[in-house]
Amino acid sequence: MKQQKPKPVHPDVRIGHVHLKVADLERAIAFYRDVLGFELTQRYGSQAAFLSAGGYHHHIGLNTWESHGGAPPHPSATGLYHLAIVYPTRSELADALRRLIQADIRLEGASDHGVSEALYLRDPDGNGGELYWDRPPEQWPRTSDGGLNMVTEPLDLEALLKEAPEL
Repeated sequence: MKQQKPKPVHPDVRIGHVHLKVADLERAIAFYRDVLGFELTQRYGSQAAFLSAGGYHHHIGLNTWESHGGAPPHPSATGLYHLAIVYPTRSELADALRRLIQADIRLEGASDHGVSEALYLRDPDGNGGELYWDRPPEQWPRTSDGGLNMVTEPLDLEALLKEAPEL
């Protein structure tokens, strides 16, 4: 009997939010709200908070239910590699870079993937983060047979910063 290929998920399915265990709720809120610019939408006392962009109920959940005062996971442990936050334009990604510089947040990397441009960092709890924007699909690099041809090239941060909106 021939095994059938599984039906793909509906193309409008999306990942709705990420919920992170953090050691210090105030420190995590300060990073996601004050540095990255997300809005605090709800708080559950000193143990949990929800943040969003654009009035959505939450894109990021933070809690200390099992992790108050905890240490970051060991680099060889399984778990979240990074959360990725997509910006609508290159200009908005440039604004995010400016915010990181102003807050003295160190980048772990910055790459041009052909399909996107990305900044890589760690939040205060050691969780990996990727801030990126997608180029329009018609600009994505393709192989001769039409498949994606993603790359990892250095991203010119000075050129990106020149695209940041005026304050």
